[in-house]
Formats: sequence, structure tokens, C-alpha cells
Amino acid sequence: MTAALPFADRRDAGRQLARALLADPPNNPVILALPRGGVPVAYEIARRLHAPLGLLLVRKIGAPGYPEYGIGAVLDGSTPSVVIDEGAARATGADKQYIEETVQRELAEIERRKRAYGTPAMPSLAGRSVILVDDGIATGATVRAALRGLAHSHADRIVLAVPVAPSDIVAWLGAHCDRVVCLASPEPFLSVGSHYRDFSQLEDAEVVKLLALSGHAAADEHHPAR
Repeated sequence: MTAALPFADRRDAGRQLARALLADPPNNPVILALPRGGVPVAYEIARRLHAPLGLLLVRKIGAPGYPEYGIGAVLDGSTPSVVIDEGAARATGADKQYIEETVQRELAEIERRKRAYGTPAMPSLAGRSVILVDDGIATGATVRAALRGLAHSHADRIVLAVPVAPSDIVAWLGAHCDRVVCLASPEPFLSVGSHYRDFSQLEDAEVVKLLALSGHAAADEHHPAR
């Protein structure tokens, strides 16, 4: 897959991803976004694939002093799942106490977001094609945690769809799902945001708005005006 970079914004990236996915249409898809950045991307995919949109709440565990560098992630659930890159943790000086404190802080943020988003119901995943969407991948720790959680969802097929990611990370994550759709793997990669003209920080209100719009679109599809 190739795309002309930079993307205009996240919704532009979502429209391009939707076209790529429609080239080999998934059966009975459900779209799961990693908030906040993945939501506008996923909204456009859900709209074009006429699929339900849900959230998968995952928080990155950043390195001491370098929060953008992921050394692991925590995934929401009845029993939260924690994934740690032990090598990265050692290299950055993240000891057991730091990791435990960070996990608790990120779990608290997950709970805050669930309240802010109105804890939207997770669509049923059993027997469906699950498409996991983010606005891009740098280290892959957050997405790896998400894929680990989805491995127990009884989904028929798990697809990872992202606009941009390093080629080695795409290959690594490809071993943990059935298919990866990535539009661009530029070298040097630099950062996710460097491949967008508009990579503005999303607010919770925008996430809530897009979830509501997606829900209304699904309702209109099943109950068209007469």
C-alpha cells in the first residue's frame, strides 16, 4: 500500500484507508478505534464500510522522562492486560515501582475516559471481522496490547488498519493479527504527526461527537426514511 504524504488530517487518512479496505472487503466488519487519535480515522472507515464503531481503551506506558516513548501499554477489561517490553524498560531505567505507578495512573485515565465518552457499548465481536484502527504507529506497544486483548474476542478475523507506521513494526505486528493494512512506511519515519498537515490534539468532545454521528448513521441505515 502506498499513499501520498502528508495526509491532510485524520479523516483524510481514514477515507484513504477505507478505500484500501474495500479493495478486499472484510466480511461482517466491526470497527474499533484507539482513542483519541484513532477515532476520526475509524469514523470514516465505519461510515464507508457501513459498520458499527466502538472504542478499545488502551493507554501507553511511557518511559521515565520520555512519555512519548512507549515501553508497554495497559488494556481495559474486567482484568486489565499489561504488556511490557522488558528490554525497553531496562534500557530506559523503568523499574518495577515506576511501572506499577504508571499502570495505576493510566488505568485511572481509562476510567476517566469511559465516563467522558459515556462508556459506549462494545459491539459484539464474535464471528466478525474486527478492524482495529489508530492514526499511526511509532513503537507498536499500544497496538500490541490491543491485539493481545482481541486475541480472546472470538473474532473470525482481526485486521489492523493504520495510515502510517515503520516497516519493521508493521512486520512485527503482522505476526499478531490476520492482516495489516498500512498506507505508508516512510524512511526515515520520524514521528506519526510529521506525516500529517493537521495533527491537532483531539478533545474528548470530538470523540463523543463522532461516536454519536456513527450511531445515528447506523440507525438511519437500519431504519431508512419512508
